[in-house]
Amino acid sequence: MKRDAWDRKLPEKDKNSVVRVSALEKAQRGLLALLVLIGVAILFVTVRAAFGSSPLQGETGASGPTAYPTRLPLTGLPSRRVGIVAGHWQNDSGAVCPDGLTEVEINLDIARRVAALLIEAGYDVEVLAEFSPKLEGYQADALISIHTDSCNIPEASGFKVARVLQSALPEEEDRLVECLQREYERSTGLYYHKDSITYDMQEYHAFYEIAPQTPAAIIETGFMDADRTLLTEHPDLAAEGIARGIICFLEAR
Repeated sequence: MKRDAWDRKLPEKDKNSVVRVSALEKAQRGLLALLVLIGVAILFVTVRAAFGSSPLQGETGASGPTAYPTRLPLTGLPSRRVGIVAGHWQNDSGAVCPDGLTEVEINLDIARRVAALLIEAGYDVEVLAEFSPKLEGYQADALISIHTDSCNIPEASGFKVARVLQSALPEEEDRLVECLQREYERSTGLYYHKDSITYDMQEYHAFYEIAPQTPAAIIETGFMDADRTLLTEHPDLAAEGIARGIICFLEAR
């Protein structure tokens, strides 16, 4: 029997009941679909939060890193500009160990790795030479200069971070230093030498060349003797610590 003929044979009361049942079924299906969508959204947010904020997937200890890290889950803002100075690059060798290992090769390697991580995250990044002409009046959301301590003290291990003594942005630059210190320590497992920061670090030449509105810091990533395994065999750990520190600062800013 055709549906229109069947409808004509139904009493008006029964027709209304059929209509109500059909509407109820549609409402139930719509509610079920909405609940499924909400469940998927909650699962997506939970997974993203877990992987986006998880610490480095590489174990570290007193003897240095014991595993390579997995890919760093970074999220950045394309409008952010970051300058990375590779200490001593295109100027001199920096510190030199008895076996010929030079500071500049460590600095440049880590600087390029930091830049690659930040570019992958969507930031506008460039690696600068020690005395690059671009540093004069340089404007960016952050500038970090990467250096390494010498081989002169074989037992010395650890890193340092500093900003200029007379800062035009003391609160911002203190926060930049804090982010770098916390994230680098977490990534590398190295000790933070807060009380052995030198005057030369605090009066680093680039601090006085860049624009006053550009927050800047300098980091000594470790000692070329005691921390050599980290710096030469696991530079990704050092680079990730610095990249995380920069992102910590920029995303809060």
